[in-house]
Amino acid sequence: MTPSSILVSLCDEGLKRRYETVTPELEARLRFELKTIREMGFADYFLIVWDFIAFAKRSGVGVGPGRGSAAGSIVAYCLDITDIDPIRYDLLFERFLNPGRKSMPDIDIDFSVEGRERVINYVAEKYGRDRVAQIITFGTMAARAAVRDAGRVLEIPYGTVDRLAKLIPEGPGQMLAECLKPGQELRAAYDSDPLCKEVVDLARPLEGLVRQDSIHAAGVVIGAKPLTDVVPLQQKGADQEVVTQFAMGDVERLGLLKMDFLGLRNLDVIDKAVDLVGDLDISQIPLDDAKTYAMLARGDATGVFQFESSGMRDALRQVKPNVFEDLIALVALYRPGPMQYIPVYAKRKHGREQVGFADERLRPITGTTYGICIYQEQYMEIAKDLAGFSPAEADDLRKAIGKKIHELMASLKEKFIAGCGANGVSSKVARQLWEDMEKAQDYSFNKSHAACYALIAYRTAWLKAHYPCQYMAALISSVMNTKDRVPFYVNACDEMGIEVLPPDVNFSQLGFAVIEGKIRFGLNAVKGVGEGAARAVVGAREEGGVFASIWDFVERIDPGCVNKRVLEALVKCGAFDSTGASRGGLLELLDQIGAWGQKRSADRLSGQSSIFDLTGDEGERQSRHHPEISSEELEKPELLKLEKEVLGLYVSEHPLHAIRDQLRRKTNCGLSELDRRRDGEVVVVAGIVGHVRQLTTKKGDPMAFMRLDDVTGGAEVVVFSSIYAQARDLCASDQVLIVKGRIDHKEGESKLLAMELKAFEAVSERREVRLRVDARKVPSGIVSELAALVREFPGDSPVLLDVETSDGARQLRLGPAYKVKASGDFFAEAKALLGEAGVVA
Repeated sequence: MTPSSILVSLCDEGLKRRYETVTPELEARLRFELKTIREMGFADYFLIVWDFIAFAKRSGVGVGPGRGSAAGSIVAYCLDITDIDPIRYDLLFERFLNPGRKSMPDIDIDFSVEGRERVINYVAEKYGRDRVAQIITFGTMAARAAVRDAGRVLEIPYGTVDRLAKLIPEGPGQMLAECLKPGQELRAAYDSDPLCKEVVDLARPLEGLVRQDSIHAAGVVIGAKPLTDVVPLQQKGADQEVVTQFAMGDVERLGLLKMDFLGLRNLDVIDKAVDLVGDLDISQIPLDDAKTYAMLARGDATGVFQFESSGMRDALRQVKPNVFEDLIALVALYRPGPMQYIPVYAKRKHGREQVGFADERLRPITGTTYGICIYQEQYMEIAKDLAGFSPAEADDLRKAIGKKIHELMASLKEKFIAGCGANGVSSKVARQLWEDMEKAQDYSFNKSHAACYALIAYRTAWLKAHYPCQYMAALISSVMNTKDRVPFYVNACDEMGIEVLPPDVNFSQLGFAVIEGKIRFGLNAVKGVGEGAARAVVGAREEGGVFASIWDFVERIDPGCVNKRVLEALVKCGAFDSTGASRGGLLELLDQIGAWGQKRSADRLSGQSSIFDLTGDEGERQSRHHPEISSEELEKPELLKLEKEVLGLYVSEHPLHAIRDQLRRKTNCGLSELDRRRDGEVVVVAGIVGHVRQLTTKKGDPMAFMRLDDVTGGAEVVVFSSIYAQARDLCASDQVLIVKGRIDHKEGESKLLAMELKAFEAVSERREVRLRVDARKVPSGIVSELAALVREFPGDSPVLLDVETSDGARQLRLGPAYKVKASGDFFAEAKALLGEAGVVA
């Protein structure tokens, strides 16, 4: 059989499997795509992709539902390459393959990070290791890096060079030539400061030079013959990856088959959560689950792929999604530029703003997005249906819009206007549509890609809504190597009412596990306890049962796996609490406990045993051999300090837990959010002071660096001499502070440069919540929406409502059935509904 006939056979089978009823329209779409693929000579390409994806799914490797424009292909859907129905969601094949554009198809695939390497190895074994390689990428010196390097060579103080570098705006594509134009900050410094001029003049020839090579995050190349016949390769060691010495563009120009194998951590999270749940096929969950949409509509999206940022949670509260199409739209809209349309989308969805169509033929194209053109595919459909463009011409227009190719846009303008006129579209409407397309260069988005990522987002949301413990356990496991995300998600668990328990030698697994509705820390989360030690503990417990005491533990565990350092870390985090011994008592006897374990191991190796080993009575053996462990426990602050030392966070209790809602109302940013905020942005944070390090500046003035932690994470705060002089007494361990400061992203780490420090003063929790509504301006039904919101957060605080009417101001007290929990989430939703001024106190 030829590759084309094999592809046809597989697709025919897949069509019947994917659709209950195979309609003539489905058959026609499939035949059209197959014909195009055959004529373009890409049947082999599809079969290669089908094969390694089938391998991944057979092998339990998580595979994403699709990525990019490939989701517009029914062939890809029938081959199980994608999981998004292109017919159901109006995704276009010509957005993926254009018969008039002779270029290779581009199917990018997301795999779980853990399984990605297995798939690459499978491809290498199948086609020959001499025919498969990863692709090199070259890192060039950007403007800021060039200035920093030039300053270092000239031995100019770091602070001076850092100041100059920060005169160059953040972000990719910044060039020194642009920054030296009249009116730019760097230009002013260049003209007035000879030192700046010297640094910049040396930096200019460095800009754009290749600084280092690395491996492309996703690119894999497959050759029909040994790659060394076509492209130079390199390998930086016997066990290292084989990599092309040509970059991506050159590899493609040589005609080599390039695939993108991407690793997506969220797929690992889904896989782990499904494993914890057991007997669940995530691909079969319904896409109309009311519980999932209700959770998202509340903005409860912490840990949900694509939707967990504070801005996106606000967007969810505005839009209140209840169908999958809303999620697709939000993925596409939540970007600079189109974000301005989120309030419009929300108002039109909920009937607060009328939806209109300049031409009725736009209704089937933009009706699902309430008259707003969000996707590139919508402009392609407009070009076809209203201007008479062929699919290939419509894709050319899409390309011109997406890549901002002005010449191509200009060449298509008259054709579009004329085509609209020939189809009965008024000149005014045609020109307005064209103007909208020109503006769309800044914001239109690929609907196929948005749909794929919306599906991953929905799956994570569904798991969180239905199996919150399993999902959060999987999520925390996935970020164990990201120091600031673990406390953030542990705090999220607390707010969800999920108890997170510290590690325990008698209950913990290697990773996070769900036990009786609670999440138990994994042993490999303890600093200093490697995977080998964790496996040894779990293995000994499975073989001989739970550990009756720490003495029993060291007798049964090989001291080569669990040495004194590991033992100390386990004691500090409370991993022996289930044995009944105090942590303080265990730490006092740690040397003797470790020595006993060493002795028993040596005895076993020499074949010796104690007479008491024959009694079978564990309690008797221990009472005759071991000193008594003191029952006196350390003070609570010391216990928490040790816990944080070895786990990186407070688990049993956070010192700020009781006041976290008060702190949240006094701040506008959590410490875990700093690395996502803009460099130079001024924020207000709060937290408890940990370690403080005092330094002296070159002028002899004191300053300080201090660690600040809140319930979501922590960061370093830099207190310069002018601020330190005013607030020296506040910069002390265990102080709870409110800090106003400027974010500083430097060398991969985010710091806060303090502008103002003040002590936090706890107040009695208020017993009532006051809200304000101007009945003369708000839409009808707002009070009903407010009542529904209050019912979602039942609590003890009465709600007072200040209402401005045309007859004057009135104050209403909601009935006893409408008392609320005055939490941060409630106030966030109230502000989304009523505006900032709507929350009085």
